Amino acid sequence: MTAAFIEALLDARRPVIMELKRQDAAGQDLFGDRSAARLVADYQEVGAPCLSVVTGRWFGGTPELLREVVAATDLPVLQKDFITRRSQLHQARESGASAVLLTAALLPRATLGHLVELGLSLGLTPFVEVVTEEEISRVPRAEECVIAVNNKDIGDRERGAGDLGRSSALLPAVLGSGTRCPVSAGAVRSPEDAARLLQEGFAGVLIGTGLLRAPSLPGWLDGLDAHRGTLVDPRHEPAPPPTIDIRR
Repeated sequence: MTAAFIEALLDARRPVIMELKRQDAAGQDLFGDRSAARLVADYQEVGAPCLSVVTGRWFGGTPELLREVVAATDLPVLQKDFITRRSQLHQARESGASAVLLTAALLPRATLGHLVELGLSLGLTPFVEVVTEEEISRVPRAEECVIAVNNKDIGDRERGAGDLGRSSALLPAVLGSGTRCPVSAGAVRSPEDAARLLQEGFAGVLIGTGLLRAPSLPGWLDGLDAHRGTLVDPRHEPAPPPTIDIRR
């Protein structure tokens, strides 16, 4: 059970963690007239490998939203909230979560270690969110965790535009931690952004607002497929054809 979230993402054709979030950072509604069950069905229809549910109050979330989503799907589900206590991990497990967000910036080294260990013992995948190399270095048992670079800042309640360059800059340190599942989360709005991050070496991207505001969810994902097909890793560019000396 512990690895279900990671394995689902690593095995996915489209490694996108599709998020349910009632409001954006400015308090604007993202669900519209869609129920949680309707959004889950839409995500499943386009092949979501796993889901994320924001239960934090900043984004209009509630524990009930997690239970609604879990009841509507068999996919692995990540609970995103500010988890700082052992009791919250037990509650997440009882509510049916497969993974839980642990924000390294909020947790001293010892606390982070205790929560990672307890989460794993409960069958939960720790989804550890980081913004610096120092935070990455504090993640224990990284090979069993998702390590996610947050491209936004909780200091301003994630109201800023975010910086995808943070993911690119921190990717070597994330990979060096030993995690099998590096993820870029937050501020990923366009299919082109998502494709580039995956091409750089992230195993997955977490997208909420970009998908919830997309005029067409299948169209957004078709765009991702198209960009992934056209982006070329310079390390694997085909060699130029040999020069032929026509004077021979």
